[in-house]
Amino acid sequence: MSNIYESAEATLGFISSPCLTKVELRVACRGIADRDALSKPDPCVVLKMQSHGQWFEVDRTEVIRSSSSPVFSKIFLVDYYFEEVQRLRFELHDISSGNNGLRDADFLGAMECTLGQIVSQRKLTKALLKQGNTAGKSSIMVTAEELSGNDDYVELSFSARKLDDKDFFSKSDPFLEIFRINDDGTESLVHRTETVMNNLSPVWKSFKVSLNTLCSGDHDRELKVAIDFTASNGDPRNSCSLHYIHPYQPNEYLKALVAVGEICQDYDSDKMFPAFGFGALIPPDFKVSHDFAVNFDEDNPECAGIQGVVEAYQNCLPKIQLYGPTNIAPIIQKVASSASEEMHTKEAMEYFILLILTDGVITDMADTREAIVHASHLPMSVIIVGVGNADFTDMQILDGDDGILRSPKGEPVLRDIVQFVPFKDFKHASPAALAKSVLAEVPNQVVDYYNAKGIKPKCMSDYESTRTFSP
Repeated sequence: MSNIYESAEATLGFISSPCLTKVELRVACRGIADRDALSKPDPCVVLKMQSHGQWFEVDRTEVIRSSSSPVFSKIFLVDYYFEEVQRLRFELHDISSGNNGLRDADFLGAMECTLGQIVSQRKLTKALLKQGNTAGKSSIMVTAEELSGNDDYVELSFSARKLDDKDFFSKSDPFLEIFRINDDGTESLVHRTETVMNNLSPVWKSFKVSLNTLCSGDHDRELKVAIDFTASNGDPRNSCSLHYIHPYQPNEYLKALVAVGEICQDYDSDKMFPAFGFGALIPPDFKVSHDFAVNFDEDNPECAGIQGVVEAYQNCLPKIQLYGPTNIAPIIQKVASSASEEMHTKEAMEYFILLILTDGVITDMADTREAIVHASHLPMSVIIVGVGNADFTDMQILDGDDGILRSPKGEPVLRDIVQFVPFKDFKHASPAALAKSVLAEVPNQVVDYYNAKGIKPKCMSDYESTRTFSP
């Protein structure tokens, strides 16, 4: 079953678009093995980004001489797209003295991740791998600071005079660490300068610091999935069915699920995704249900990762009977209930994203409008992907881009929380293009909700102190 998941995942590509957000990445390592008994490594980190299946170098740090736990002063500035999977690779090299190139350098290990994983966690620490195995006890830590497109910067320069000698035979090799004092009295690293070798009056390179940093990534986004199992999709055993399971090729439901899920899973803390179905007759009594757990465990509908949702979906199909009608209000109400509970918690930092995959016109339009108006007051968004060639005019009404959606009683939505996209518009594009279209509005929807509630994000002020990485 994983081959279908991997096939769908492999089609996710790199999409270029105007960048609204930039992220600063700071890198530190620890536990790097010594080259020999007499010398420590001279490490340098190379940052690469994947595009169309190939790795391209983005930038590299300075070389820090004779250090097994370097904290690099170089800050990587990268464009950040919430709605895309941006795959990064951090390679650690040992640059021998007198040579700053990589051709003769020793490769010490690498770490791969997505930019979304770093941004969502703010601080990502992983073991370095070499030829598929852990490179001893060495690890790399990357911290992220998200910048708005209109940030102001101040340029700082530092120097020192008449530092003490280390001993009679050698001068100091100074570097400078700049910390900020947080509201709670803790310290956070802002910048670490380069090391100036053998110098008692060093002048360090100037650097820029942002005056306006954002912490929008500190809200945990939880993805919930709802799949349409109505009879209009066609018999799953028939190759014409939208639910047809090919041994190696994902159907349109799976393509949409993987494309959107691959993005959202980076922002889900436990990587467990509740998956529901609607419009089917389910065992054991085969009564119609519009909000059943795809894994048939009503007490725990969560699946392990997006691949777990795919496997639950494939296991579910032979056990149910596709039926109808196409009612989506019950599943919106189910997720809204969870969002309502979260809204009344002390911190209210969890935001829910409901992904609905459906093939036809909904039959409970009035109830759905009512449910969406209610949900617009809650920490949640609704993404609807229309699968197949049906008339989705009603879905466009729910989207609200052409006017304010109102309940049957005339109550308007507090904010726009619905994004509808017909999958047929992306038949000749990559699933990444679909994900980009349906997720582009989510960051603003999250910010709009918390701004309206006056809830400030929990800024990650406790970056791990560089003292734990000091030589």
